[in-house]
Parts: sequence; C-alpha cells; structure tokens
Amino acid sequence: MTAPIVLLAEPLAPAAVEALGPQVEIRHCDGSDRASLLAAVRDADALLVRSATRVDAEVLTAASRLKVVGRAGVGLDNVDLHAATRAGVTVVNAPTANSVTAAELTCGLIISVARHIPQANAALKDGLWRRSRYTGVELADKTLGIVGLGRIGRLVAHRMRAFGMRLVAHDPHLSPLQAQEAGAELVTLDELLASADFITVHLPRTAETTGLIGHDELQRAKPGVRIVNAARGGIVDEQALAAALQDGRVSAAGLDVFATEPCTDSPLFALDNVVSTPHLGASTVEAQDRAGSTVARAVRRVLNGELVDNAVNLHGTAPHAEVTRFLPLAEDLGRILTALTDDLPLAGLDVEVHGPVTRYDVTTLERGVLTGVFAGTDGLRVTLVNAPLIARDRIAAVRFTTCSESTHHTDQITLRGTLSDGRAVTVAGTLAGPRDIRRLTRIADHDIDLDITDRMVFLQYKDTPGMIGTMGRILGEAGINIAAMQVARVVEGGEAAVALTVDNVVPAPLLEVIGEALRATRAHFVDLTA
Repeated sequence: MTAPIVLLAEPLAPAAVEALGPQVEIRHCDGSDRASLLAAVRDADALLVRSATRVDAEVLTAASRLKVVGRAGVGLDNVDLHAATRAGVTVVNAPTANSVTAAELTCGLIISVARHIPQANAALKDGLWRRSRYTGVELADKTLGIVGLGRIGRLVAHRMRAFGMRLVAHDPHLSPLQAQEAGAELVTLDELLASADFITVHLPRTAETTGLIGHDELQRAKPGVRIVNAARGGIVDEQALAAALQDGRVSAAGLDVFATEPCTDSPLFALDNVVSTPHLGASTVEAQDRAGSTVARAVRRVLNGELVDNAVNLHGTAPHAEVTRFLPLAEDLGRILTALTDDLPLAGLDVEVHGPVTRYDVTTLERGVLTGVFAGTDGLRVTLVNAPLIARDRIAAVRFTTCSESTHHTDQITLRGTLSDGRAVTVAGTLAGPRDIRRLTRIADHDIDLDITDRMVFLQYKDTPGMIGTMGRILGEAGINIAAMQVARVVEGGEAAVALTVDNVVPAPLLEVIGEALRATRAHFVDLTA
C-alpha cells in the first residue's frame, strides 16, 4: 500500500512537518505559483496551506485524489469551502492556535494608537525630538468597544480591563449574560459607536460583515475615536476610514489587515495617524508552531479515516466514540438499501436510530447512511462531507428521527426508502457482541439475523418446498460457496425472504437463473467491496 501524499504549498514550522508522521510522503510546491500548484496537487491526498495559496474550484477539480485541505491558521478566505464540500473534501483549520497571538497584537495596536509609539520611534531615529507632537491619551477610564466578542475578542477584553478600560461589546450571537462574563456590557452597534473611545474589530469577513464599519458608521462614531482592525481586511471600509482620519473624526487607526493583500500601496500609509503592520496577527513562533501542528495532526487523522473536531465543513464536533462505532453499519445499510431499489430513484428516505446511543449526537449517522446510499453513483466521489448535498439534489425528502428505546435490539438503525414508483424498501441493522459485528436485522417485512459481509444475496419468493435446495444446487454448480443463510417468512405459504452471505461474486446472469428457478419477485446481489 502506497503512502498518502501530503502536499505542502507553503512553508510550515518544523514541528508541523514532524506532526504529519512517517507514514506519509511529503512533497512541496509554491502555492502562489498557479501552474506549479495545479500540477502538484493532481497526485495529492492532502493539501496544507497558509494564507497565500488560493484553494478554489479549479484546484479542487484538478485534485482527483484529494481527501483533506488543511489551513494552518484560522481564516478560510483563501479556501472555497462550498467547492470543497461539493467535492467531498474535508477542510480543517486551527481555530484556537492564533487566538493569544492575535489578541496580543490587538492590544499592542491599541496602545500604539493611544501613545503614537511607532511614529515617535521613527522620528527619533530620524534625529527629531518631538515630545509635544506625540502627546497621547491614557487608556484608563476610556471606553473600548469590541465588535465581535468571540474567542479573540474575549482575550482582548480580559487584557484591556487590566488597563482600567470600560468595555462595551456588540455581538448578535451572544446574550447579555455571556458578555457580562467577559466583563463587557452588550450594546447595539450604534450604541457602541456613540460611546466608544477605542473600537476594535474581531469578526470573520463575510458578505454581512464586509463594510460593516463604513462612511455612515464613522459619521455616527464618537468624535476622536481610535479604531483598530487586526481581524480581516474589508470589515472597516478603508476609503471611508482614510477620509475620517483626514478630517479628524477618527483620531488614529491601527491596522494589521487590508481588503486586498499583500498591500504595499494605500492612501492610509501616507497618514501619520495610522499604525500599520503587514498581517502579523498570527506571526509568532508559538502560534505558527501551534497552527501547523494542530492542522497536521488533523490531516493525519482524516487520512486515517477518522473524524476530527476542527473539520469546518462537517458542522460540529467529531461524534462521540460510541456513535463512531455505528458509522460502518450506517454506510453498509445505505449501500444495501440502494442495491434493493431495482435501480429506481429514491423519492424519500427515513433514517431512524433507536436505543441508548441516541443520548449522544447521532446526526453523523445520517451522513453515514447517505454516503452508503450514493456510494456507487457513477461520476461521484461521495464522503461524509458532501453526502447531504448530493441527497438534497436527488431525494425529495430525507427525514432523520431518533428514539432512546429500541424494541428488538439494544441499538438499531432502520432505513425506510420510498421508491419513485411508490414501493417501499426497508433494511435495518445493529452491532453485536464485543467486536461490534455488523448484523442485518430486517429486510422488507422480514426479521432476520445475519452478519453483514462483503458479498450478500437477497431473494424474495413464494414460500414453497424445495426452494432452498434449488438455490443451493445452482450456486454449488457454479462453484459459489454459501457462508451463512437466514430464511424468514411472515405466514406459512406466503412470501419468504432469504439472505445469504457468499464467498464469491454472483454474476448477474446467474442471479437471473436463480430468480427464475425460484419464481422470485426480488433477486439482488450486493457487493460491499465495489
């Protein structure tokens, strides 16, 4: 078995490379060189980037083997998350790695714009002693407005309280109590603008937050306000900010990020009341080590088939280990259900999970089922990441329900599919014993008890004597061994169902022969290795 190929498109800390482990083949390319990236990513199982490499639909289309993209940092502006999800590629980042570093830089910018430290330093090095020109203001008893009281915003709040600042915050996702726990009063954006002597921004850049602080907001701001943005460029409108700095409505600004980066030419750079740095928010030795190592470990786990907490397009934390046990069963049941549909599309699908396992979040099992349902679809690479999107396009209604009680087995997953012709298809399964053996417990209206193996045959026919012997004879003459078998019926002489596990592939022509001999209403062969 060849080692997975991990492509590093940008330099990472040695600790990050070490965290990938010896079981992978590491390759390098220049992610900013488009041609080089597109050529190198074709063979990659994993791609690791920082902020300079653009991972868009073109890159994802070229990377037919790609399973995971790792962003060694927090922001995902350079990764097309929608395209990655459509392609079934897991995207992981390091959401906490840069928090302390970014918060510390923010605090440094707040102090710098209050006391003109960079400007005074530059003047003195130019031989100019300008004490009176660089008279600043104290932070004590001033109001700091924090726009976005998330992880970094809270760290800034904690640090700036030590300077005796009063804190107000605007964050529509927090309750007043949550803001109070961070030492801040929760206010509207207009209230923050009107009262804050200093404003700092801690938000992701989205369609909603781009230009959040623009011309109108700056006009409503408290005269003489000082503004810091070390989050994402574009949240503060740079043209409006430059105008407000020039007319004095904004006294000073500290900027680490810009709408377009790298940025080396901006009207803001000509203003003496602007402190600017080249996106240094994550640029400490500690943060780079943490970000790279965190993402490298996540990439390694994804390549090993594991689920991770920092998979941003799997929506939520990795499932509990008790839930993860059931994922292979969920996928197998999805594949078996599809094999029993006679190639008719599913109009509806009900996924039911019963038993004590439902005390955990079991929504990942729905993804597992859908991954199995679409596993054999031509032209599609189906994973837990994109299975719900595929289902949205192909099944009119998917319903997911849970119940803490199970009538037949301790825990059970049941799938009820409705075909386009109105017929219903049902399969169910459970895990048995200390080794979590996957067992089939129901087919259509029939209760059965049979291990799920790589190759299985399912037949439905009228219950008459000699049918089992006939089937065994045909398979035996074809050299196909029956490993196990379960026969079930509801009433004597009614419809019977038989499920077999076999050691070999049953060709379609042979299955037709068996079906005709048994006058079967249904005959299916399922190869879970396909």
